[in-house]
Parts: sequence; C-alpha cells; structure tokens
Amino acid sequence: MIKKESRNEMRKVRHARIRKQIIGTKDIPRLNVYRSNKNILVQLIDDQNGVTLASASVKGKNIEAATKVGADIAKAAKKLKVTKVVFDRSGYLYHGSIKALADAARENGLEF
Repeated sequence: MIKKESRNEMRKVRHARIRKQIIGTKDIPRLNVYRSNKNILVQLIDDQNGVTLASASVKGKNIEAATKVGADIAKAAKKLKVTKVVFDRSGYLYHGSIKALADAARENGLEF
C-alpha cells in the first residue's frame, strides 16, 4: 500500500524550499505567517540578528480573523517605521485566510 504524506509534512517541505530564498533584515523584515487549528499568528522577523521585531495573533482561523491580524501587524510595523516586508507564507497556499491577511496588510500600508 502506498503511504501518502500528510498535508502538514508537505507544507514543511514547501516552507523549507521557500526559506532558502527569503531573508529578512532590520529594514525589510520577513512577515511570517503560522496557522494552527484555532489561531493565526504573524511575526516580523529580522533573520540577520535572529530577532522578532513585532508579532500579532488572533483567536479564530476564518477570513475575518485573518483580516484583523493583517491590519494589526501593519500597525505594529508602522510604529517600527517599516513599510516594506518580505512575505513568508510558510508553505500555505496563497488562498483564503492567507490571501485575506496579505490584502489587509497591504491596505494598511505594508508593501510586498
């Protein structure tokens, strides 16, 4: 019998492949997205120094929650005077809540 890899294992493979090319700096940090079963979490990360500059999370995994957390992280980035970021979707498909989060961040002033 052929064993199929789990969705999360395949996501981790995609994330590793993406992370080879994406690096965040202090001026242009990496906007990292993580979805758990119940929450959505985002971080602005400076990979050169290994520091999280800002983070935001929200309970709920629907599109409304993603829109709220996208707006929150954009406001936190404005306080840090960051306008450009590198978007790291962590291997998730750019669809649904991930797309809503990215659109909300763009509407509130982030460029990527």
